[in-house]
Parts: sequence; structure tokens; C-alpha cells
Amino acid sequence: MGSKLIIESEAQIEIEKAIEWFESKQVGLGEEFYNYLDGYFQTLKNGKALFQIKRKPAFRELPLKRFPYIIIYEEYQNQVIVYSLFNTFQDPTKKMK
Repeated sequence: MGSKLIIESEAQIEIEKAIEWFESKQVGLGEEFYNYLDGYFQTLKNGKALFQIKRKPAFRELPLKRFPYIIIYEEYQNQVIVYSLFNTFQDPTKKMK
């Protein structure tokens, strides 16, 4: 059985902004990005990959291969909590502030 996926409100806003941005660049690209991102969420939920802790206390980072984003998340009990979908073109000091 997989973990429960929880997407924090800030991460949800970042996801929506990314979808809107990609859709504004090319019709259908926003949906393609969402489907691609959902595949990563499924990997996290199924526990098929464990990524190293990058920030204390226990934040992990999962970089997307096709799009310039990093999923910042934490595994806690039987939950995967997504805190941010960070655009890697941004200033890295803005991560999870």
C-alpha cells in the first residue's frame, strides 16, 4: 500500500502557476506538465524511490528531468508531504522561505 500524498497550499499555488505558464507558451503543454508531474507524485506515493535529505530537518528534493523544477517534500509516517514545487531558474536562496 502506498503513502498518502498531501500537497501543501503553497505548493498547490506553485503547481497551478507552472501549469498556467507552460500553457501560455504552448497549448497543451500545461496539461502535459501536469501529467508528467503526476507521474513523479505516483512514484513518491508508491515509495519506489527514496531521495536523500537535502535540508534539515528532513526535507528531500526530487528533480524533474524534463522540466526545470524540484519537488521539495518530506516523508512522515505514512504520508508524503509536498511543500514546494521549486523552479530551478529562480534564485536558490528562495527555496522554502
